[in-house]
Amino acid sequence: MGKIGIANVRPYGEDEVQLLIDDGVIAAIGKDLNFDEIEGESVEVIDAGGKVLLPGLVDMHVHLREPGREDTETIATGSEAAAKGGFTAVFTMANTSPVIDQPFLADAVWEKGQAYGKCDVYPVGAITQNLEGTQLSEIGLMSQGHVRMFSDDGKCVNDPQVMRRAVEYAKAYDVLLAQHAEDHRMTEDAVAHEGETAARLGLGGWPRVAEESVVARDVIMTRDYGGRLHICHASTEGTVELLRWAKAQGIGVSAEATPHHLLLTDEKLESYDGVYRVNPPLREQRDTIALRDALLDGTIDVVATDHAPHGSEDKCVEFEHAKPGMLGLETSLPIIAQVFVESGLADWRFVAKVMSERPAEILRLKDQGRPIAEGEPANLVLVDPGAAWTVEGAKLRSKASNTPYEGTEFATSIALTMLRGTVTYRAEDTAAETTITSTK
Repeated sequence: MGKIGIANVRPYGEDEVQLLIDDGVIAAIGKDLNFDEIEGESVEVIDAGGKVLLPGLVDMHVHLREPGREDTETIATGSEAAAKGGFTAVFTMANTSPVIDQPFLADAVWEKGQAYGKCDVYPVGAITQNLEGTQLSEIGLMSQGHVRMFSDDGKCVNDPQVMRRAVEYAKAYDVLLAQHAEDHRMTEDAVAHEGETAARLGLGGWPRVAEESVVARDVIMTRDYGGRLHICHASTEGTVELLRWAKAQGIGVSAEATPHHLLLTDEKLESYDGVYRVNPPLREQRDTIALRDALLDGTIDVVATDHAPHGSEDKCVEFEHAKPGMLGLETSLPIIAQVFVESGLADWRFVAKVMSERPAEILRLKDQGRPIAEGEPANLVLVDPGAAWTVEGAKLRSKASNTPYEGTEFATSIALTMLRGTVTYRAEDTAAETTITSTK
């Protein structure tokens, strides 16, 4: 692996420096670093032209569909989408076919991701066998491999006694439990947020309490039995209040918000377009504002995409028959930049925290979400805040095209992604701005 120099780059959007990468590690950083004076093998120099450098992004929640639905996404295509989105590590959920509830299935996911080499793909193990919510899966055995988190995402562990046993087992093996908070008894035939929009459109309403009641139960359970709990795709103002209370009590809980819940509301449902059906549903503006504030003050810890590819046959149907879920990997950072950085609510340090550092910390990844500093792994993303682009689902790297942002223009784009010193994505439209030189 040769040396790579990145010139005129702004770590965290701050002062310009030069950065040298050698053997997958950041070897040197300085304002006056001269690549012509580097001894040894040739140096490939990339002129960043003042672009922003962040630690490689970490996504705690994606669906790569393999095994079972390779027609909509694979580990390979999902890794490509992740790299284009600036991600160097993703966690793919267990609701595949077969379900990831055995060690050999989890190992296969990890090995395929490593063989492809575009992104570290961590398998998420199922909490219960076949996601049926009755018998625990092989939590102990899977935790001895590459499984750091367990979730029945797509379904909630509704039975409190089963969830209690899961909490106790997870504590014993020191792994994270990620709950899809939804009391299914309250969401039967529900396809949209229970509110004025759903009532006017004649769509089955999904109440906030279906999420909040499970969050309340599980944070109290974690208080009493210990361990680490993570709330997937928090979507309501009430969930934020419960999380704030739980953290004030010192309960070991973390939570994520998705880009779509931070940007979109249920007003989008006016079109009846199945691309906007998602689980949990798009909520009202008050929920969106509460989620943004919670992310800013740390009540919600991270941004996670809940990247959920679907084929057109599952989306181009009546709204109530559309499968829930939308693409997220390639639009996540541009959305967070728009909502928080371009608006002046936060800076690039905040983006690094919620999209890289904090998820890596929660999942205890030693080589991801690290500071941009000498001696640290070269897992990096180069961000161009001035390269506007328009979303076209057909041109995304994902195998599917069910993006809710078709035709939307974003101001920020990904220029380059690097995994352990290897470039995994380089934007074609920035190739002319990137100069390559060699010195000896």
